[in-house]
Order: sequence, then structure tokens, then C-alpha cells
Amino acid sequence: MNFKEHKSIPTALLLTVALVWGSTFAIMKHSLGRIDVNSFLAWRFLVAALIMALIRPQSFRHITPSFLLRGIMAGLFLGLGYIFQTFGLTLTTVAKTGFITGLYAIFVPLIAAVFFRHQISRMQWFAVGLATIGTGFLSLHGLSIGLGEFLVLVGALFFALHIIGLGRWSPNRDSYALAMIQMATVGLLALVGSFKSGFHAPHDRGVWAVIIYCAIAASAFAFMVQTWAQSFMSATSVGIILTMEYIFAAVFGVVLVHEHLTWRTIVGGICMMVGLYLAILFDEPQTTQGVAGHEKIAQ
Repeated sequence: MNFKEHKSIPTALLLTVALVWGSTFAIMKHSLGRIDVNSFLAWRFLVAALIMALIRPQSFRHITPSFLLRGIMAGLFLGLGYIFQTFGLTLTTVAKTGFITGLYAIFVPLIAAVFFRHQISRMQWFAVGLATIGTGFLSLHGLSIGLGEFLVLVGALFFALHIIGLGRWSPNRDSYALAMIQMATVGLLALVGSFKSGFHAPHDRGVWAVIIYCAIAASAFAFMVQTWAQSFMSATSVGIILTMEYIFAAVFGVVLVHEHLTWRTIVGGICMMVGLYLAILFDEPQTTQGVAGHEKIAQ
């Protein structure tokens, strides 16, 4: 099947990833009160890398020095995004963190247009704008830029660089091996970050269950799908689809945490759904081809 022409499968899988990521907000809420953030992230991503290595050890055969370097770079972007986002969250509100993180959907086309001369259509820009407005309705309750907001903004920039990097490095490569390298890199980065306050193991089965869920579903599966899907879809559209995470987070908040469904949630959800539809409908093949062209030059 030509996935560049039939985008339903990668789109559905990316939406599943957004669903899983949206669920982690509610699932992780109580666990992070029983283990520090860096230790949690280290366990989550190292377990994910180990599971992936055990399931498919033959992937190591495809790892060359240049391939390893690209995987480490993507993992560093991803890991730094998580670290800056998490530290920023400790200094600002969840609402502001959610909105500012969602700005990676804006950073992706900006970076691609400025540094890689990608052509972004007006309709894609419109879709990005709608998704950003939707994210704002879902999570913005006043915005003032302080240290916490700045750190989350830096995290969003690293998430955008991660998406751009995958767009350049994932085509025609073993997406499984590339995702495995990223998981190991993020885990090691978080492990190093935990040394200052001490690296801790989970103290109860509940935390272990959340770590395993996040390792398998939200890490190993999710980033393997993202890495693979960016072989067929533009980085801009992937960024838009993954912003659906915030709609799913709102739904899980209502179902699991018993939050109230407000008019802001409804309006924001509609904006993001329309933005998602337009991004997929007007996803331009030349954007992905331009990415692949840069990759060939880099080789």
C-alpha cells in the first residue's frame, strides 16, 4: 500500500498515539507525587528501550554509526523537551503549560520554512492557527511570561525540533530501531538528571503499573508510530494531529478526574478537529519529498 496516497492508516495510528498521551495526564497525576519526575522518566524510557530491544533484537543489525548519531540527536531533542516542560510545570500552572507546549504545532512550520525552505500552504497555516486557537481555549487562563512559562516554551521548541528531525531522518530507515535509540537516549538523559536529587525506584505496584503503561503504550509504541508515520506524512500535519492529545486529555479529565466540561473545552475541541481535518486534507507531498531531499544531501 502507498501510504503517501492512502493516509488513513498512519493518521489513525497517530490519533491513537494522541489518545494514549492524553490519557497519561490523568493516569500519572497521583504517581508523580510518589516518585520524583526524573526518576519516573528514566524508568519509563529505559524500560521502553529494553522492551523494544527484547522484542526485536535483530534491529541492532541496522544500526550504523551515522544512524546511531541521528537517533541520539532525535532522542536528545525529545528528552530536552520533556525535561524543560517538566521543570517549567513546577513553576507555572498546568493550563499555561498545556497551551505553551501546544505551540510546537506553530514552531514546526516556522522552523521548516526558515531553515529548510519548505513551502507551507496557506491552508496549512490556517489549520495550524485553528489548532493553536483550540489549544488556547482548552488550557489558557491568562498568560504572563515568567521563568516557568519560558522553560515550557523552550520545551515546546525542542518538541518541534524533534518532529522536524524525524521528518529528515526517518524516511527509508528502520523506524523501529530509530525509536528504540530515542527511548534509550531519553532514559539516559533523565537518569543523569536524577543524580542531583538521587535516582529512586518506585515504592508500590501502582507506580510500577503506570510506568509499564507509559513505557509500552506512551513511549515504545507511540514514538515508533510517530517515527514510522513521518516517512509518509509532512512534519506539519504530524504536529497538528498530535495536538489532539489535549482534546483527549480533556475527555479523560472529565471521565477519570471528574472535571467539568466547559464551553471553552467544546469550542477548543471544535477548532482543533477542524484544524486536524484541514491539515490532513491539504497535506502536501512535496513537503515530505523536500525533507527526503535534504536527507539525501546530508548523506
